Amino acid sequence: MTQQGDDNWWDKLYDDSAPDTAPAESGDTLDDHFTTAARATTGPPARDPAPPPPPPPASPPGVPGPGTAPAPWETPPEGPRTFSVPPPPPPVAPPVEAPTVQVTVPPERDPGEPEPESRLADEAEPETGPGPDLTVEVSVPRPRTGYVGSRPPTYEAEPTALPVARPGELGELVSDTVLDGARYGTCTLRAASVRGDSARYRGEPRRDALLTARFGHDETALVLVAVAAGSRAAEDAHLAASDACQWIAEAVCRSHARLSEDIRSGRRGDLKSGLHRLTDRTYGKLRARAAERGLASDEYTATLRCLLVPADPECRTRVFFGIGAGGLFRLRDGSWQDIEPLLPEQAAVTGAPVLGFGSPPPPGAAAAETEEGDRLTMDLGITTAPGPLVEEPVPPPAEPFRFRASVARPGDTLLLASPGLAEPMRGEPALARELAARWADAEAPGLAAFLADTQLRVTGYADDRTGVGVWEA
Repeated sequence: MTQQGDDNWWDKLYDDSAPDTAPAESGDTLDDHFTTAARATTGPPARDPAPPPPPPPASPPGVPGPGTAPAPWETPPEGPRTFSVPPPPPPVAPPVEAPTVQVTVPPERDPGEPEPESRLADEAEPETGPGPDLTVEVSVPRPRTGYVGSRPPTYEAEPTALPVARPGELGELVSDTVLDGARYGTCTLRAASVRGDSARYRGEPRRDALLTARFGHDETALVLVAVAAGSRAAEDAHLAASDACQWIAEAVCRSHARLSEDIRSGRRGDLKSGLHRLTDRTYGKLRARAAERGLASDEYTATLRCLLVPADPECRTRVFFGIGAGGLFRLRDGSWQDIEPLLPEQAAVTGAPVLGFGSPPPPGAAAAETEEGDRLTMDLGITTAPGPLVEEPVPPPAEPFRFRASVARPGDTLLLASPGLAEPMRGEPALARELAARWADAEAPGLAAFLADTQLRVTGYADDRTGVGVWEA
C-alpha cells in the first residue's frame, strides 16, 4: 500500500483536533437519580386522606380476607392454608320428557281469500319456493292405570309383594306381567297377561298363562295364541296353566301344515275333530302329571282357550277352540258382541262318549239285560257277570269342547279373554263401554296402551287378567 492519497483518510479518522462524539456530561447528580427512583416506586405525593371504607366482613381464622392477601414479594405465612369453598348446589333431577306427536297446523286464511273449493284451479299451479313449516310437537300424556265404576278398588294399582322362591324351584317362577304383539296379513295382534290385584297384595304367583307362537313360513304360516287359567284353590295352578299352553302348542306345531290347509280351504268339520283330539291329548297329559305329583286330577288342571290366525292375507277365518270358562267377544260397529259358543244341556247330549265328556247310554241299551240283571252279547248269547260295585261316587263329567270358526270383517276387533277379564266385561257395563271407546279407531293401540287398557280396574274383580286382541285392517 502506498502512502500517497491514503494518508488523508487516516488523518481524518485519528485527527486529534476533531471533537469527541461521546454524550455531553449531564448536570444531574447522584441525589437527583435517587429522588427520581423513589418517586417512581412510591407514587405521587400523598394527598388529603379520604374517609376510610367500611370494614370488610370477618373471615374465618387462617383465611386472608379481601384486600389482605400478601404481596408477591412478601414471605407467605408458615403452616397450612385454608380456603373457603362454597357448598355444592343440590342435585337437580333430570327432566322427564313426555312423548310428543307431530301435528300439522292449517294455515290461517285471510277474510278475503276464496274458499278451498273455489281455489282448486289456483292450486293447480306449482308454488314457487318452499312453504313455511307448519308442523308442531304436542305433548301426549303417558298411559295410566285407571278404574271404572263408582269408586276405586281397595287394592293398590301397582304390585306389592313378590311370590316366595324356593331352592331348586327357581325355574317355576312366573313374571308379574307378560306383553306381546305381532302383525300378519291383514290383522294386528296384541296380547297381555297381568297378575291380579289380590295376588299382587298377597304375594301369590300369576295363575294365568299366555303363549304366542308362529308355525311355518310365508302364507302358510299359522299363528297360535293360547290362554290358560289355573284354579284359584290349587297351589300349583300356575304350573298347570303353563303346561297346558306348552303342550297344546307342541301338538299344533306338529300338525300346523294340515291345520293351515283346513282353515284356508274352509273344512270346518275336519278342523273341529282334529283340534278336539289335540285338546284331549293335552288334558290327558295334565292328568298324568297330576298323578306324578300325587295330586287329584282336579287339583292340577286349567281352563284352556286358543285362537288360530292364518298369516295368509287372503284368508280372514279366525278359529277359536278350547275347554273351560272365559270369554270371546267381537267389537263391530262400535258395540260388543258376545260370540262365546253356546253349549247344549248335558241331558240333551247323546251319542258316543267323547274322551273327557261322558254321555248317558242310548235308550235301548237296557233291553240287552235279562230279568236277573245279566247282560247278553248280541252275537254269542254268553252271559257275563255284572261289574263290581263302585263305592266311590262317579266323578262329574268334564266341561265340553268349545269350537267356533268365524270370518272377520275389516274394522272388527276380536277379544279372547281369560275368566278374570271376561267376568268384568259381562258384569260391569262401564268397562265394556270404555274399551269400546278406546278401541274404536281402526288402528290397533301400541303395546303400552294395550297393557294400560287391559289393566282398567273394576271394584270386586281382582283376579288375574289375560286378554288377546286382534284388529282387522
